[in-house]
Amino acid sequence: MNTVLMTVAAYLIGSISFAVVMSKLFGIADPRTYGSKNPGATNVLRSGNKGAAIMTLLGDGAKGWLAVWLAYHYQEQLGVGDLAIALVAIAVFLGHLWPVFFRFVGGKGVATALGVLLGLNPWLGLATLVTWLAIAFAFRYSSLAALIAALFAPFYYGLLFGVEPQLFAVIAMSVLLAYRHSQNISNLLAGKESRIGGKGAAAKEAAPAKGKKK
Repeated sequence: MNTVLMTVAAYLIGSISFAVVMSKLFGIADPRTYGSKNPGATNVLRSGNKGAAIMTLLGDGAKGWLAVWLAYHYQEQLGVGDLAIALVAIAVFLGHLWPVFFRFVGGKGVATALGVLLGLNPWLGLATLVTWLAIAFAFRYSSLAALIAALFAPFYYGLLFGVEPQLFAVIAMSVLLAYRHSQNISNLLAGKESRIGGKGAAAKEAAPAKGKKK
């Protein structure tokens, strides 16, 4: 029963869409209405508001880390094993992808996945983050960096800790992340993918005019 409750709680934590919340707080357009229509930090950045994008990134990452940290912190007290930790890890990620609070329209999960990995082990998260940064810096494609980092994350986990239930959660996240980036993969192959920092016209058109009621 405790495993079920932890899993449900993790899903609810993951269902908090910081892209939507921060956009409202910063007074900018809903990220689901412009650009890639993805409620994530990269799309929020297309609005031109770097502060909202940074807060979205931190919030989405923090919720992934928090869910896993709480699971580890109360693991002995609740009498649950590694399977519960693995379920919590995947549940908070699924919450971000399909959030119950936002009609199951969520983001692609990059920041939340990183938060989960940091929660599972800081070295695991750091290795994956360095991989993302290296690819992003070299090619300036957030989606490509995410896909390469997702490919290496299970490898890093297996190398560091061997075969454990959490490894299968990492594999599941990697597969789902690749699935959520299917359109980005097509755009990359066609040479149409937006680069990091690009501000599309759709974002400008969607941004609410100053001085007008929303």
